[in-house]
Amino acid sequence: MATQAFIGIDVGTSSIKAIVVSAAGAVLSGGEAPLTVSVPEAGWAEQTPEDWWQGTVSAVNAAVAGLDSSVEIKAISLSGQMHSLVALDRERRVIRPAILWNDVRTSEQCAFIRNRVGDHKLRQLCGNPAVEGFTATKLLWMRQHEPANFERLRKFVLAKDYVRFRMTGELATEPSDASGTLLFDIVRGDWSAEMCALLELDSAILPPLVGSSAIAGTVTADGARQLGVAAGTPVAGGGADNACAATGSGVVSPGTLLVTIGTSGAVVAPISRPATDPAMRIHSMAHAAPALWYLMGVVLSAGAALAWWKNSLAGEANGPGFDELVEAASKVPPGSAGLTLLPYLTGERTPHADAVARGVFAGLHAGHSRAHMTRSVLEGVSFALRDSLELMKPLDVSPESAVAVGGGARSGAWLQIMADILGVPLKTVGPGEGAPLGAAMLAAVGAGSFDTVADAGAAWLTTRGQTDPDPGKAAVYAESYERYRSLYVALREWFAAGVGR
Repeated sequence: MATQAFIGIDVGTSSIKAIVVSAAGAVLSGGEAPLTVSVPEAGWAEQTPEDWWQGTVSAVNAAVAGLDSSVEIKAISLSGQMHSLVALDRERRVIRPAILWNDVRTSEQCAFIRNRVGDHKLRQLCGNPAVEGFTATKLLWMRQHEPANFERLRKFVLAKDYVRFRMTGELATEPSDASGTLLFDIVRGDWSAEMCALLELDSAILPPLVGSSAIAGTVTADGARQLGVAAGTPVAGGGADNACAATGSGVVSPGTLLVTIGTSGAVVAPISRPATDPAMRIHSMAHAAPALWYLMGVVLSAGAALAWWKNSLAGEANGPGFDELVEAASKVPPGSAGLTLLPYLTGERTPHADAVARGVFAGLHAGHSRAHMTRSVLEGVSFALRDSLELMKPLDVSPESAVAVGGGARSGAWLQIMADILGVPLKTVGPGEGAPLGAAMLAAVGAGSFDTVADAGAAWLTTRGQTDPDPGKAAVYAESYERYRSLYVALREWFAAGVGR
C-alpha cells in the first residue's frame, strides 16, 4: 500500500532545504544544498537564481533518494526568502543576479517613494513602510542605474516563485510574498494599480496571483527528470519564509505568536483583519492561510549577534563554544549588572528602520566579565524582539503563548531569558522543521489531504517543551528594557553622523 507524502522546500539565503513528510506528519527524509551570497559592493547582496534551481535539484534528489519505493509524492510546495528581485525578460530569462532582501543599496529609492507616495498613502495602499528590503525599491534602483536591463524587464518574481517556474513552466506569486513588494494591497488581496501608477511602473511586470495552498502548476517532464519526482506532480503556490515558518509551527490563529531566533530574528503575530501601526514601524502582511494576516517585526542581528561575539571577541579558534558561553551567562543575574547591548551590527529594521544604526555596549566597567557581556548580548537581542511585541499590543495582539524556532530556541538558557523579557510562555514544537514543514503543509492542503493548514498543524505538530516566564524577574527587566530603549534615542544623531561606517 502506497505511503502518501509531500515535499516542502525552503529557498533560503544560506541554503536550500527539502523535506519529505508523510500524510501522518512524519519527516521521512531531507536534503540540503549550501548557497553563497555575492557582495559586489559594500551593502549589496546578490545571488544567481540558477544556483537556487541547482540547489533545489540537489536537495530534492537527496531527499527522495533514500525513500522506500512505496512512498508516493502527492504534491510539492515552497517557502522562500522574501523581497528578493528576480528580473525576467520576454523569453523568461534572468536579466541580472537577484537583488536580495538584505541588500541596502536602495536608500535613495526609499526616500523617493516616501516623498512621492507619502506615509499616509503607503499605509492605505500597501500597509508597509518604504524600507530598503522591499522589492519595489529594487525595481526603481534598476530603472535608475541599469536602464538597459530595466528596458528588457517583462516580469519579476520572488525567489521561491522562480524555483516553482523552473519546476512547472508557470509564472506566479502568492499573497504572503506579494505583501513584501510594496506593490500589493493587503486589504484587497490584490496588486495595487495605484501604487504602480505613482511609481510609474508598468503593472504588466507583475506576476499572476494564486493562493498559497492553491495548485499553481504541475512538474514538467524536464523538471521531473532533474528532481527525481513524477511528471505531473502538483505544485502549490507556497509562501514567504516567515509565513511558512509560522504555518509550520502552528501559528495560524490570533492569540498565538512566533518568535524566530535565527541569524536574524522575527516576531510574527497572526491577526484576523488587516491592521497597520500608525507609524509603520512594523510590517503588515497576508498570511499563508486565506482571510488571515500577520504583523511582523524584524531584528537584523539575532543569532548573528551571538556568533559575532563568539567569533570576533571570544576567540574563533581557541575560545569557548556557544554552549559554554551561554552556560556562563546564565549564572549572571538578570540585567547584566547594568551592561546593555544594542545589537544593531548591520543596522536595524524594527522599530527604527535605520540602516546606519550600529551595535553598542553601554555601561561597561571593570567589574564586568565575559559572562556579563555574553548575557548582555542575549538580553539585547531579546529586548530588540520585545520592541516588536510592544508595538503590536495596541493593535489587539495579546499572545497567550509563543512558539520559538531557530537556533536560539535550542538553548534553554536563552529561552528562559527570552520568556522573562517578553513575558509570555515560549513553546518548542515538533517535528521542528519550520518553513519547509509549513511548505509541506501547504502542499498537503493543496492536494486535498487537509481542509486547512490549521487542520494540518493539529495533525502533524506536538509540543516538545515550554519555558514559562519568571515573574520575580519582571521588575528588573522592566528597568533594563527602559535603559535599552533610551540608548538608541541618545545615539541616533551619532549614528546619522556616520560613526561606525
